[in-house]
Amino acid sequence: MDAITLLKNDHRAVEELFKKFEKAGDGAHKTKAKLVEKIIHELAVHAAIEETVFYPFVKGVNDTITDDVLESLEEHHVVKWLLTELLDMDPKHERFDAKVTVLIESVRHHVKDEEREMFPAIRKAVPRSSLQELAEVLARAKKTAPTRPHPKAPDEPPGNAVSVLVSGLIDRARDAGRDAVRKSTQSRRRPASRSTSRQPHRAADPGTAEPAVTVRHLGEILLVVVLGVIEVGGVGDLGGDLAEAGVA
Repeated sequence: MDAITLLKNDHRAVEELFKKFEKAGDGAHKTKAKLVEKIIHELAVHAAIEETVFYPFVKGVNDTITDDVLESLEEHHVVKWLLTELLDMDPKHERFDAKVTVLIESVRHHVKDEEREMFPAIRKAVPRSSLQELAEVLARAKKTAPTRPHPKAPDEPPGNAVSVLVSGLIDRARDAGRDAVRKSTQSRRRPASRSTSRQPHRAADPGTAEPAVTVRHLGEILLVVVLGVIEVGGVGDLGGDLAEAGVA
């Protein structure tokens, strides 16, 4: 697999989610909310690896590809603001479906441009061996990429190299906390089995719960920030991005 194939696979995965959303009924609010949560995750990760790995690699290969990259960055910017607005939007809101529809149209336009213009131009200009090596870097970047949109963060090097790492740590800590709460809620809703129904119920001690982001996690995040600032000599609007994430 090379980098372009990997990115196309991401496109196909998101398109499947789009189709499921479009097929959901008007009253399928829970289903749509879950689909939008997945869409936000997939698009946030995809945009992050393109902006930190793929676009910097191909930008400058020739004037046409550079123009394509700059246009794609602007399209990402628009999409990330839409994703941000959808993050906490009630699926029953009268503009929820309309906003998702605009998001879908924007992403489909972006994908069409990339796959019909940018990707073919890159294949002609960049050796396949380089694209294969790049795919490995993209795959690794996916494991730590942000899972939520951060439209105020830098989207080009050197600033995004640090902000993406920090945002990824924060987002994944949030995700872990959210998933833990959901599992706890689901377990409380399940009826007790016969083997456990005779046992006296013991309430969980709220004081023993592990916070989603511990002091140790915050220390590690701040260390990354400090090292990043020293290395690149400034990271644009990283402070604003951390404030948005609830850390600063």
